[in-house]
Amino acid sequence: MRLNLGSTRRPVKATGLIALTTDFGLDDPYVGILKAVLLSFAPAARLLDLTHGVPPQDVLAGCLALEAARPFVPAGTVHLAVVDPGVGSERRALVVDAGRDLWVAPDNGLLSFLPEGEIRQVRALEDPALFLRPVSRTFHGRDVFAPVAARLASGTPLESLGPVVDTFCRIPVPAAVITAEGVRGEVLTFDRFGNALTSLREGDLPAGAWNGRVRGRWIVGVLTYAAVLPGEPLCLVGSSGRVEISVRNASARDVLGLGRGEEVLVRPC
Repeated sequence: MRLNLGSTRRPVKATGLIALTTDFGLDDPYVGILKAVLLSFAPAARLLDLTHGVPPQDVLAGCLALEAARPFVPAGTVHLAVVDPGVGSERRALVVDAGRDLWVAPDNGLLSFLPEGEIRQVRALEDPALFLRPVSRTFHGRDVFAPVAARLASGTPLESLGPVVDTFCRIPVPAAVITAEGVRGEVLTFDRFGNALTSLREGDLPAGAWNGRVRGRWIVGVLTYAAVLPGEPLCLVGSSGRVEISVRNASARDVLGLGRGEEVLVRPC
């Protein structure tokens, strides 16, 4: 989408904190290498691991993880976000000033959660002098994104990092739809406990008691996991503000056979 940029407000000031979000996992040395490069360019930087457990190549799951974490990360943080199934292709590498924080990421929809009104500046990373050489075709996190994130955290101004661009890739993130039957949504992703996070938010719920339906089964809406017996399904508003389909002490994905895109309906009891 094309952005309406041009804010004259001062760019956000980096504080030296770099927050990392990737799909690299912890079995391989990729995260350690990423941190080594960051500290080589910015020895005084502080590093915060948000998650390295985004499912491989799952841009939407990465987007949702960043959306959930962002409100709790201090202002002035440089976010290094790498979920990059198009690594080595013509997809752009970007740096984004989003008002309270800075983002270094591939232009593939990973930052779709950022409100357009908060985006002050977007620049394309094109200068080879900013990167490690040679640049690997398969590890831009190490060779492209990490050196730039470290420079930002050390105070390098955005203006020196690349030309301004006015387009920004966004992927559709499903939202609630009001129907005659109730408020309809869908399963977006799962956490490591097997809870299904949906496109429904707390503000989409009817006042008072409510139930949720998934795969033809009505499930009680409650406030806590402990409101039902172990092994029983439930719906609640999770810590991210999204409605979750869960099974107490078990995986809703496994027990209920849920998958991404599964329809969820909520309505008053």
